Amino acid sequence: MDESSGVRSGDEGPGLPESAKTALTTGAVARHLGVSPTTLRSWDRRYGLGPAVRPDGRHRRWTPRDVAMLETMCRLTSAGVPPAEAARTVLQPVGGAPVPGASQRTGSVPRTPAPEREPVSGDTRQECRGLSRAAVRLDAAAVDERLTCAVDRHGLAVAWQEVMVPALHTVGRRWASSGDRYVEVEHLLSWHVSTTLRRCTPAPVAHDGAGPVVLACVPGEEHTLPLEALNAALGEQGVPVRMFGAAVPAEALTAAVRRLGPAAVVLWAQARSTASLPLARHVAAAEWGVKGARRQPTVVLGGPGWAGRAMPGMVRPPGLREALAALTAGYGDLAAAPPGR
Repeated sequence: MDESSGVRSGDEGPGLPESAKTALTTGAVARHLGVSPTTLRSWDRRYGLGPAVRPDGRHRRWTPRDVAMLETMCRLTSAGVPPAEAARTVLQPVGGAPVPGASQRTGSVPRTPAPEREPVSGDTRQECRGLSRAAVRLDAAAVDERLTCAVDRHGLAVAWQEVMVPALHTVGRRWASSGDRYVEVEHLLSWHVSTTLRRCTPAPVAHDGAGPVVLACVPGEEHTLPLEALNAALGEQGVPVRMFGAAVPAEALTAAVRRLGPAAVVLWAQARSTASLPLARHVAAAEWGVKGARRQPTVVLGGPGWAGRAMPGMVRPPGLREALAALTAGYGDLAAAPPGR
């Protein structure tokens, strides 16, 4: 084996095509492209950007043609093209002719990454336990690997609701029941969850249609992870988003709404003490546009702080998947809505 190039010179075998005899290992390709091997495996599973030749019983091998396709994928995603769109471009070049070997790949490319995928194998409860145990051991590498695998296997929405949130609750209960022990565990897990969510968030793209979706925690609210998950999921769907994060002052939020003219505003409140009905009504009443064509945002209330409060005209989804469905559907409706709706 040539360690510098990743080529296994003794593995060719008499039945392999010539291209397979000079192919690279996944590690060598990852080093060449400056991405992680996990990213290459994810592109293979999600979009079919895997090696065209897979010798039986052997590790995957990447031919020069495969590497050239991956280089194009990297250039497109670095320029801000969503991964699914970039993969379609790579696999279906100008003229519509399929890339040679693409029919042997893992499958066709979906129009958008599927955030609603159900688990295809395994038990998410077991994955949650494994993630919690890795966090308790303060094993950062294992935590990061388990989070990445959960997103790759189930999609972001399922991974968030069935793996990340239960693990965070488990660690939180340990902290609450043991004094100040495990606080470092919760901080480590939260940091890696946030890192994973941001890694999954596509680069923002320009949009000429309806205004963006604004995501903001209400004043005094510091819990941003649910909004980070929603930000990533909306980005996967190509919805323009403005993420303002924790504890946004009421005056600043109102000013941003008037400047941006958003299709919807999501207000996150973890605790009842921070959930302000007057603020929600104030945001819902914000208007912009010329006289006779005034617009107002749809207000979406997220988080347990809003529980048990009746707010006519506002949306209160119970979870990420429901929020994503309401916002993507509402985004299309709002984009087509007549002025002064």
